[in-house]
Amino acid sequence: MSSESTEVWTGWYRDRSGAEAIVITADGRRVATRIRGVEYTGESFAALGAAPAGGQPLTGCVLEWDLPLPVVVDGVDQQATLSCLLTLGERADLSLTLHYGGAAFEAVVAGGDFEEALERVRRQLPDGAAFGRRLLQAA
Repeated sequence: MSSESTEVWTGWYRDRSGAEAIVITADGRRVATRIRGVEYTGESFAALGAAPAGGQPLTGCVLEWDLPLPVVVDGVDQQATLSCLLTLGERADLSLTLHYGGAAFEAVVAGGDFEEALERVRRQLPDGAAFGRRLLQAA
């Protein structure tokens, strides 16, 4: 992944064996993380599988991370945090919660479609409010 366009987020991995801190990277095409010494990559969070491509899929676990996502109102950036919770089992369920202006804006989608969940959160924002930056498509 190119360091010029790579985003890095810290979070947690949890399964029946316990929890551990993880680092998630996204470069606009792929998402990757290392869990218990195994590299997982995919075109989306819901498609994470052991490297090389086509390896064992990541399942039976939860990934959780936060990332800054400013909200712009009247041309002014305001701090906000997007909390992400991805449950990988028989299907992928993604929950996004934007903490902004003393409120929480939530969206949950089956299938783990990050862009769809993010759009649902955006539609809940007050009129004239927008995200201050674009998150990577791979997420």
